Amino acid sequence: MFGAGCFWGVEEAFRRVEGVVNVEVGYSGGVVQNPTYRMVCSDRTGHAEVVHIEYDADRISYEDLLEVFWSIHDPTTLNRQGPDIGTQYRSAIFFYNDDQRNAAEASKKRLSESGRFRRPIVTEITPASEFYRAEEYHQRYLEKAGLSHGCAVGGCGAKVTRRA
Repeated sequence: MFGAGCFWGVEEAFRRVEGVVNVEVGYSGGVVQNPTYRMVCSDRTGHAEVVHIEYDADRISYEDLLEVFWSIHDPTTLNRQGPDIGTQYRSAIFFYNDDQRNAAEASKKRLSESGRFRRPIVTEITPASEFYRAEEYHQRYLEKAGLSHGCAVGGCGAKVTRRA
C-alpha cells in the first residue's frame, strides 16, 4: 500500500504496470474509523490517500513496485505533491511484513544515496494499518473522466515513467 499524493494519478500509474492485478484507492494511516473523503480532506484524521495494490508476484516483484512508486512522485516534499498540501498527500510506504519493510528501507536508502534528489527523502515507511476503500466515484476516477493518459486535475500529475 502506497501513498504518493493524490490517489487518482497514483492509481492510474499502477494500473498500467504489467503484473498488477488490481488497484483500489482509499485511506490509511489515520485515527478515525471509516473516514470519508471530506473527513480526510479536513487534514484532521491523520489518513493518507493511498492505493492498495494486488499483484502477481510471478510477474512483478515488490521491489519493482517500489521502483514505480519512487518514479511517480516527489518523495522529498513533506505532506505535499504539487499544489496539493496536507498530511493526506504525504509520501508513504505501508508494509505488510518484514520482507516488505526491509525492501522498502533498502530501496529508500539506495535512492537517498544515489544523488537523484538534492533534498532529503521524507517518505515514511510504516506498518500497514486498516485500509478504508474510498467512495466509488474515486475508483478509476481518471478512467471515468476520460483522463486515463495522466491526471490533469489539481496536482496529481502522476504518470507512468517506467513500466515494470
